[in-house]
Amino acid sequence: MRVFKKTNINFMAIRGKMYFVSSTIIILGLISLFVKGVNYGIDFRGGTELVLSFSAAPDFGKLRSALAAAGLGDSEIKSFGNDQTILIRTTKQEEGMTVANNIKTAIQKDLSDLKFQVLREDKIGPKIGKELRQDAVYAVIATLAIILSYIAIRYKYIYGVGAVLSLYHDVLLTLGIISILDGVFPALNLEITQEIIAALLTLVGLSVNDTVVVFDRIRENSKIYRSMSLMDVMNKSLNDTLSRTIITSGTILMVLLVLLFVGGEVTRGFAFTLTIGIITGTYSSIYIASAIVLDNNLRKKITA
Repeated sequence: MRVFKKTNINFMAIRGKMYFVSSTIIILGLISLFVKGVNYGIDFRGGTELVLSFSAAPDFGKLRSALAAAGLGDSEIKSFGNDQTILIRTTKQEEGMTVANNIKTAIQKDLSDLKFQVLREDKIGPKIGKELRQDAVYAVIATLAIILSYIAIRYKYIYGVGAVLSLYHDVLLTLGIISILDGVFPALNLEITQEIIAALLTLVGLSVNDTVVVFDRIRENSKIYRSMSLMDVMNKSLNDTLSRTIITSGTILMVLLVLLFVGGEVTRGFAFTLTIGIITGTYSSIYIASAIVLDNNLRKKITA
C-alpha cells in the first residue's frame, strides 16, 4: 500500500535549515532542563502514593484542609480518571506505611460523610528512588551504545554515528519539550516516572527502526544507481520509503492520540511523550541520521 504513488522531494536540500530548527529547540529544552529542571514522580524521588475511590466526588478544599491538619499540606491531590477517584501523593518520609495511614485517618476524621476504598497504596524510599534514577539513565545509555555497535557493524561506522546522534536528538528534544510544558498543562501529567522512561525507550526503538529502513534502501540504491551522487541516492531512497514511513508512524500516532485524549490520567504522560517522540523520530531519520552521513561524505570529498 502506498500513500503517494511517486514523489520527488529534495529532502536533503534543506538539511541546513533543519539542523538550525533542531538545534534551537534542543537549546531551549536544555535551558529549561537546567533552569526549571524536571518534575520527578515518587518512582524516582521517593514518597507515598494513594489512589482512593470515594462514594461521591469529594471536595478538594476539604481534602486539602484535612491533610494540612495532619501535617501533610504539601501533598499533591488530583482526579484520577474520574471525579470520584482521587490520587494523593506526598514526598514525606516516615517508617513503614505511617504516612499512608495518617492520610487515611485524616480523611476518615474530616470527611466522615464519605466512604472510600483504597485502590492503590505505594511507598518508595529515597534510596530506592535514587537507584531507579541511575538505572533509568544507564538503560538509555546502554541502549544507545548497543544500537551504535549494531548499525556500525551492519553498515558503516558513520551510519552508526548518524543513527545514534539522531536518537540523542530525539531523547533530548522530547525531554526538553516535557520540561518546557511541565506545569503549563497540568492535565498532561508530565512528571518523570517509570512510564515516561518506558516511553523514551520505546521511542528509541521506533526511531532506530525507521532509520534502519531508510539506511537499507540507501544501501540498495547505492548498488543499483552507481552513477548517482550520494545526495541523489538519499533523496530517491527517502522518497521510496516515504509511504511506508507515513503509514507506520501515522498508525502509531492515531493510537497514541486516542490514548492521550481518551485513555485517562494513567496513560496520558506516556502517550504525550511517545507522540512527541514519534514525530521527532520520523523527522530525525531524514534530517539528522541521513543528513549526517551525507555531510560526512561531502566533507571527505572536499578534504581529499
